[in-house]
Amino acid sequence: MNPTDVLAPDYFHKVVDCQWACPAHTPVPEYIRLISAGRFADAYLVNWKSNVFPGILGRTCDRPCEPACRRGRVEEENLEKPEPVAICRLKRLAADFKGDITQRLPKPSAKRNGRRIACVGAGPASLTVARDLAVLGYDITLFDRDAGMAGMIRSQIPRFRLPESVIDEEVGYIMGLGGVQFRQRAVDSMRQLLTEGYDAIFVGSGAPRGRQLDVPGAAEAAAHVHIGIDWLASVAFGHTTSIGRRVVVLGGGNTAMDCCRSARRLGGEDVKVVVRSGFDEMKASPWEKEDAQHEGIPILNYLVPTSVEHDNGQLTGVWFQKVQAQYDAKGRRKLVPTGEPDQLIECDDVLVAIGQENAFPWIEPDLGLEFDHWGLPVLDKVTLQSSLPRVFFGGDAAFGPKNIIWAVAHGHEAAISIDRFLDGAPLEQRPAPGVTVFSQKMGIHEWSYDNEISIEQRRKVPWADAEIALKSIRVEVELGFDLRAGLKEAQRCLNCDVQTVFSGDKCIECDACVDICPMDCITFTANGAEEDLRQRLTAPALNHAQDLYVSAPLKTERVMVKDEDVCLHCGLCAERCPTGAWDMQKFLIEMTHAGCQRGKPSRVAAPLPTAA
Repeated sequence: MNPTDVLAPDYFHKVVDCQWACPAHTPVPEYIRLISAGRFADAYLVNWKSNVFPGILGRTCDRPCEPACRRGRVEEENLEKPEPVAICRLKRLAADFKGDITQRLPKPSAKRNGRRIACVGAGPASLTVARDLAVLGYDITLFDRDAGMAGMIRSQIPRFRLPESVIDEEVGYIMGLGGVQFRQRAVDSMRQLLTEGYDAIFVGSGAPRGRQLDVPGAAEAAAHVHIGIDWLASVAFGHTTSIGRRVVVLGGGNTAMDCCRSARRLGGEDVKVVVRSGFDEMKASPWEKEDAQHEGIPILNYLVPTSVEHDNGQLTGVWFQKVQAQYDAKGRRKLVPTGEPDQLIECDDVLVAIGQENAFPWIEPDLGLEFDHWGLPVLDKVTLQSSLPRVFFGGDAAFGPKNIIWAVAHGHEAAISIDRFLDGAPLEQRPAPGVTVFSQKMGIHEWSYDNEISIEQRRKVPWADAEIALKSIRVEVELGFDLRAGLKEAQRCLNCDVQTVFSGDKCIECDACVDICPMDCITFTANGAEEDLRQRLTAPALNHAQDLYVSAPLKTERVMVKDEDVCLHCGLCAERCPTGAWDMQKFLIEMTHAGCQRGKPSRVAAPLPTAA
């Protein structure tokens, strides 16, 4: 193998698994260290720069960072249930204890640049575009049919998970940047919008159409068969305040979990979730399923609705066919009937959460905007530019339903594209991120960070008393970490951004680092092809997705090979090394946002990690 180029921006970025997995590339270890030091406002602002909504995401994020956390991997052999650092809830801790940070936010631009941007939809993607472009002097108008800004954050996430005060606060930070205005208006014609003098248009209208239940009897009982996202919005805006005693929720995603828990609080005494797949195949996040079950809501699997039973339009129940999963030689799943008799589940209301779809009836077909066979816009997947050059898409409107953090990532990229487009710069050349690497040495065996590995297990976030929480749709269930628990949890972080950096010219090949490494991840051996090298490591590397760190040939013609996947970043190799060949160097990557590219060299964009 060739020697590893550790100066390449994405090399150590990929080693910081949590940051690499985050679509917005939030520097997780950096803000967790700030929390450990009691610098909550600093930790909040690190998050605010990357993910825009720390308080919101600290309660609602889908947490792609946590499955990537190496804490879960390195503890696999030591604990029955290894768990990652509670990255998401630590984000909330920073938000809860930050104090007043308004004076530390960017000030409104003293000079406007005369360019006007329209954002269709006032959800997380559009708000991110506004946040990034407002400080550059752009005037941004956010259009939304609803009176309250934030899109699905406000309309689809129940208040018992996300208090309205948190939404108002973080949306307020963006509106305070200057040049951003909100208009409650349902945009019903792209043609009309294109004539209103906007230099660019960003479409962040989400996936606003829920799929209907298409079985016999559903239309006749329509008054009691509700589309989940519409029902949640009606609850959020106070139009719906009750539901029947017996409720069936159809669907296995996070929306279904929000529906069943909301129904439980609005009078549903007998609430059931019914899913056509198996429990482990449900799209809902594991913690969302656990929360529903914790509140006494059963989840019934492998049942497919076949018809709705009603009495002159009055819903009485839903019939289900029992199915089982069969897999072909290629591992493709097919649900087939078991032959058991159909089951009737009696109910008064049905909430349908079986998927969401994009809907663009307001975009005229003759404008030159192309859509694929799924009804999604044809976009450049990096620049998010549509076939109509001054129209960009992001969030669920771009690629279908995902989550808030992906919408934020799209907003950042779209803002860069809009800024470059209006400056006449090539959109496909994305600005390189800023990278800083510096030694953590303070003495021969002293570091500027705490490198002791905590053996604590993950702490549980306390909940409000169930008798109180289940009586109100607005009582927040999760109370967040207190300071003591939060600081203990922060200590579980392995500081994956403090990298082990090897200098081969200083190495005397004494193997002291090999002897002391607690994970056996360092090997000195003859060079070879990657697959061959992986098998000759002291502990063969199991995860081929993570790179090997390979040195140039040493004096004996051997090379140093380190498995980056399981390294604890504990620094013992650097402490033991008698010649200083190993150093612990803090790596910080600053992802480029709109405006940062001016006067800097560009490169082709590195691909974001794909969604799970």
